[in-house]
Amino acid sequence: MATDSKNPPAEGTFTDVPEGEIESNWDEVVDKFDDMKLREELLRGIYAYGFERPSAIQQRAILPVIKGHDVIAQAQSGTGKTATFSISILQSLDMSKKECQALILAPTRELAQQIQKVLIALGDYMQVECHACIGGTNVREDMRRLEAGVHVVVGTPGRVFDMINRRALRSDSIKMFVLDEADEMLSRGFKEQIYDVFQLLPPATQVVLLSATMPGDVLEVTKRFMRDPVRILVKRDELTLEGIKQFYVAVEKEDWKLDTLCDLYETVTITQAVIFCNTRRKVDWLTEKMHAREFTVSAMHGDMTQQERDVIMKEFRSGSSRVLITTDLLARGIDVQQVSLVINYDLPTNRENYIHRIGRGGRFGRKGVAINFVTSDDVRMLRDIEQFYNTQVEEMPMNIADLI
Repeated sequence: MATDSKNPPAEGTFTDVPEGEIESNWDEVVDKFDDMKLREELLRGIYAYGFERPSAIQQRAILPVIKGHDVIAQAQSGTGKTATFSISILQSLDMSKKECQALILAPTRELAQQIQKVLIALGDYMQVECHACIGGTNVREDMRRLEAGVHVVVGTPGRVFDMINRRALRSDSIKMFVLDEADEMLSRGFKEQIYDVFQLLPPATQVVLLSATMPGDVLEVTKRFMRDPVRILVKRDELTLEGIKQFYVAVEKEDWKLDTLCDLYETVTITQAVIFCNTRRKVDWLTEKMHAREFTVSAMHGDMTQQERDVIMKEFRSGSSRVLITTDLLARGIDVQQVSLVINYDLPTNRENYIHRIGRGGRFGRKGVAINFVTSDDVRMLRDIEQFYNTQVEEMPMNIADLI
């Protein structure tokens, strides 16, 4: 759509940009945490967590959020979005008030819990209280925790709305509202609930929206609820698969993948590994086959109850279980520091999920290895992924164990 030169687009509207991308309107880049004028104890938390320098999105987005602007940030998963808004929130809190001052919504329970962990870790020296409000947990317990007072609440839309409605979560002190993975949230049908939550927040609430893609319904949210937002686009080529060695194993037919995985098993358990399958049925099938051959693996997918998922994640985080077989649903909620190997038993059906999966292995510059099982049917998809991410996937060498 060419914009009419006599009627330029109004300030804050979106002209059409390629593939649902926003256009950046903020140039300032701060490439050291030390230069962000952060509180001392927050800076200590950042370095203690293992961050050395800010990622592309952190260099651009932390400052405008701290300055109080509404911010739309478009960046893929694995680029450091969680820490971007976590650091901004922690900098803005009034620690003398034990009231909810920031509310974060996320599309899955795992992601909400993941965000809670990052916030608590970064805010370790601030004694921040952050509660995760998610479905599948005890409502009474949630209410009790909220009534006792917390600084930050992160949760899934349904439960958060319920808690505000029951007046267990008081919204009058909320000054920042963060929508993480907004595209995922809207595609999962949370639109009504998100809009309902918006209506219950103080009118002056600052809104921060993060999304990997910018489909129409996300842009609609930005237009309805944001005031003259700062727009930040971190392009795909600034995304890093750097530090992650990517390999493929040519597997002639689907039936041979299992043997290939078993051959690799000894190598796999040197470290902790996540194995991705495309369906829940495949996860169950593969887990069963591995158990039948007496290999130790655990499995997790969306059909399981919250308790089952928690137990499995706990075992995996502690290292007592070393191999986790799972689906894409959970790719965004797994960030285990020790994972340095990801195996795509199935190549993802859409290329965007590739980075969600393998970006788990080497996040924030940690090293990692990704191994893709590729049948003759998958060759085109692999080429597509290579092109899309402008990256090289090479044949797996014999000495793979030395690389992990």
